[in-house]
Amino acid sequence: MSESTIKVPLLDLKPQYEALAADLNAAVSEVVKSQYFILGPEVECFEHGIADYCGVKHAIGVSSGTDALIVAMMAMGIGEGDEVITTPYTFFGTVGSIVRLGAKPVFVDIEPDSFNLDVSRIEAAITPKTRAIAPVHLFGQMAPMQSINRLAREHDLLVIEDAAQAIGAKQNGRPACSFGHIGCLSFFPTKNLGGFGDGGMVVTDDADYASISQQLRNHGMEPKYYHARVGGNFRLDALQAAVLNVKLQHLDRWHEQRRENAALYRQRFEEAGLNREVTQLDSSLERGIVLPSEREGNYHIYNQYVIYSEERDALMAHLKANDVGCEIYYPLALHEQECFRLLAYSKGDFPHAERAAAMSLALPIYPDLSPKMIERVVEVIADFYA
Repeated sequence: MSESTIKVPLLDLKPQYEALAADLNAAVSEVVKSQYFILGPEVECFEHGIADYCGVKHAIGVSSGTDALIVAMMAMGIGEGDEVITTPYTFFGTVGSIVRLGAKPVFVDIEPDSFNLDVSRIEAAITPKTRAIAPVHLFGQMAPMQSINRLAREHDLLVIEDAAQAIGAKQNGRPACSFGHIGCLSFFPTKNLGGFGDGGMVVTDDADYASISQQLRNHGMEPKYYHARVGGNFRLDALQAAVLNVKLQHLDRWHEQRRENAALYRQRFEEAGLNREVTQLDSSLERGIVLPSEREGNYHIYNQYVIYSEERDALMAHLKANDVGCEIYYPLALHEQECFRLLAYSKGDFPHAERAAAMSLALPIYPDLSPKMIERVVEVIADFYA
């Protein structure tokens, strides 16, 4: 097959399944034989594994990453009249969870190079109603947690790490979810550790938050049919846990493969003369793309490999016409979404988030991407800019 006929999907999970098929099928079969489908031993095993992996004392399996955020904030008592500082450039679930509990999201713009919260802007957003800061470790790179925690301590605020895209990411050697009061994970199939459906986890060192979260995920019930709280059906099922227990053993290797792919992308794009600095955006002097950056001290796990291009939509069409998968994460900043008009923000309030929504594009980065596939992606982009 010539390079010009190579198809490069944005994500292909088939090689991963084929490599682990025997173990995955056996694990699922054991659950079916046990007839223990909701919570139970597989979920408990997975919770212990995640707690160890994230360097925390407690992990509570739930039904999705969004439900992890809801359970975490409910356990913290966040609700009507409270404000939570977060980013306008992330998946809807982060902000939707805040609003569903009656609290108000307060947005702070992002850093253009990392896509994460700009810490220098947080203090100005703090009011007497602020209860928490909810940084999102977007695309697999951690937000600056030491600075966020320092602000939180100074103002007596809670910290909720949204690490849905960042399990295994590190900052100065410490894993994501070990910095905040609570961390939240997602096991949606596209994540670095993805199940065969939805799943999530609440992780914490706080025994009270853990105990309340365990109650909340199961209708606030403890013991059976006695309800101490009004919770919900947020339980992680055993089939997902069985799959994830198998996959967790391979997660660090998959992270390294993603990082190797990112390094090869950078090498090839720089050889092609296509890499620009983020400060050169909006300049008519040069054409090219801005590659993802990795902050000093961070271990980026590249759940997504997101570039900037001022000609994003035309580039995306060119890639797809040449059988190269790509995706926009996310095409509209959250303060511009129709459902959040009640927050009374306006276009122009968060220019870096808005520019990211207008110019960002995710390229394939999954572990089984071959060097030839990466070279094909670079070739197609180089052809666009020729």
